Amino acid sequence: MNKQIYILLILITACCLSATAVNRWKINADGGITWTINGNLPHEDHIEMSGLKVSTVLYYGVNNNGAFTLNRHMVWPMLRTIPNNTHASLMRNFGGDVTERINVNGRTLQGEKVTDITLNGTMIVNSTFNFSREGKVKLTRIIFPSTTKPSLYEKYILKNTGKDPINVEIPFTRSVINTDPEKGVDGSYNVIAVISGRKAKLLKSDEEITFSASYAGYKNGENEITPDIDKELLERQALVTELWGKLVLESPDKTINKMFAFAKIRAAESIYDTKNGLMHGPGGESYYAAIWANDQAEYINPFFPYLGYDIGNRSALNAYMLFARFISPEYKPIPSSIIAEGTDIWNGAGDRGDGAMIAYGASRYALARGNKAEAEKLWPLIEWTLEYCKRQLNKSGVVASDTDELEGRFPAGKANLCTSSLYYDALCSAVFLGKDLGKSASQLADYTKRAESIKKNIDKYFGSTVEGFNTYKYYEDNNVLRAWICIPLVMGIYNRKEATINALFSPQLWTENGLLSQAGSETFWDRSTLYALRGVFACGETEKAIDYLRYYSNRRLLGEHVPYAIEAWPEGGQRHLSAESGLYCRIITEGMFGIRPTGLHAFTFTPRLPKNWDHMSLNKIGAFGHVFNISVKRSNNKNKLKVTVNSEGKTICDKKIKEGEALNIKF
Repeated sequence: MNKQIYILLILITACCLSATAVNRWKINADGGITWTINGNLPHEDHIEMSGLKVSTVLYYGVNNNGAFTLNRHMVWPMLRTIPNNTHASLMRNFGGDVTERINVNGRTLQGEKVTDITLNGTMIVNSTFNFSREGKVKLTRIIFPSTTKPSLYEKYILKNTGKDPINVEIPFTRSVINTDPEKGVDGSYNVIAVISGRKAKLLKSDEEITFSASYAGYKNGENEITPDIDKELLERQALVTELWGKLVLESPDKTINKMFAFAKIRAAESIYDTKNGLMHGPGGESYYAAIWANDQAEYINPFFPYLGYDIGNRSALNAYMLFARFISPEYKPIPSSIIAEGTDIWNGAGDRGDGAMIAYGASRYALARGNKAEAEKLWPLIEWTLEYCKRQLNKSGVVASDTDELEGRFPAGKANLCTSSLYYDALCSAVFLGKDLGKSASQLADYTKRAESIKKNIDKYFGSTVEGFNTYKYYEDNNVLRAWICIPLVMGIYNRKEATINALFSPQLWTENGLLSQAGSETFWDRSTLYALRGVFACGETEKAIDYLRYYSNRRLLGEHVPYAIEAWPEGGQRHLSAESGLYCRIITEGMFGIRPTGLHAFTFTPRLPKNWDHMSLNKIGAFGHVFNISVKRSNNKNKLKVTVNSEGKTICDKKIKEGEALNIKF
């Protein structure tokens, strides 16, 4: 590529990155984000929220007249429909506004003006209604899923803010749908919507009245639950408080801190209590009560130990053990997905490199979890998947597969960069894990030799000049840039890092929404952007990484579609799939803090403190069998960092290090 043209393109990209759009949302003092309505209407958005037995996508907005709009798309993952495939969760839409049922002084409420909407693990909507010159009411809606029940709840608080008393009538309504028994795995299901109103009440000035609505789904014979709405709200708030109190990021950048906090909610809430145990699910109105070799085994399960969230760790172990049911002496491909509460599989894209995904994820999870008994359970799965990958090596010594995790949406050839890179990291992790489990020296020496070999072969087979960048071709005949050239950086392969980073952030790949999946297309998947940002931090290009992370976080948290990482566009309409939020968190844990497990109770870390930051800390980390804190501060000597690690009141490490220096920690 002509050098002058390349510099011009880089300048254009930098200008786009630095251009600051006016954010719709702001971080509020209570820890959430708030959209204060001050024009720029209409606006619509959607957000997914989940509990152990329910999920809902709320399609909400404010129309041209300033009124709130809401459509509740309900999903009951354990109410299975026929055919009982990947997408067979019972789903129903509930539109309409509960306020249409309220009468004030004999008339329905009209003239709503939404003042603000807040997201904080719940949705809080504040509105006013003026129904006469002196008559005014304020309405607060609080919308949230139950943490343990198959229900979405809405709490309403109606307050008389006018001078005169008003007469308020809120009806009690109950709607029941008995679904077609021929379309349900367990026959007919009962879908029940209730508005829990009360008799008419005279509200004096400044008095308020509270009522609620619920949307629930049950199997025949299950008892309908009469909710204690305040108790349910406290339980949802307690879950958010618990997640926000674990693995706490503190840095000078409030937007990144808050995006990290929100990502923990979405990463952890999307776990379902199925007949075959806890199963994390992507969501998105499509993927529930099922697990995938990429979303669960590779993306999110290795994160849960750092969060120290028991339900997350249990779901991760369960996922790996469900996959372990399919290891065979014939080394047939392991399924891409286990669906329908663990009762069936999906393997429609053939071998996507699933063995490498599982080997990578299971070994990383086992190390970070720091539980020897769990690691022993997982070792046979790790051994098998590593052997499977070995048997798939082609004549060039890289791992062959039918497709990759994009399942044919873009070409992946007969061997792709992702699969071989995952296999390399899995071998490295297996060596660390095997030492702590007392596995034979000869087996671990073989893994080490295989890791060295695949690392060399990755460079020989995939290393190439593509569109003027001396980076990687994604597969043998690939001649256009692909987002997944970032994957070697994440796995600690840095020999082409400069050209790879330049390619990633070039105008061919980088857009206002992150990385294009393939140069020249319009498709973007957040997962590749999230991997890239982690890899750029990990290889030491801190200033470039922080600029793009700051831009990305601001757009996703405070822009037009908030507050989580998304899956893709145009496919899926930018739905809030859960594992992507786990990948965002891993930018911080494994990228910015550079944590790399080296044993059940040991890790190395290489902190990457941006130049304009004087500190950063990650507190209440739950990994390696301990709860510990990492603090990084800029020393008086500008080229040195003061690093402190403490656990349970004891200082494990207190050192001054050079920028880019790695530390070894062992509990």
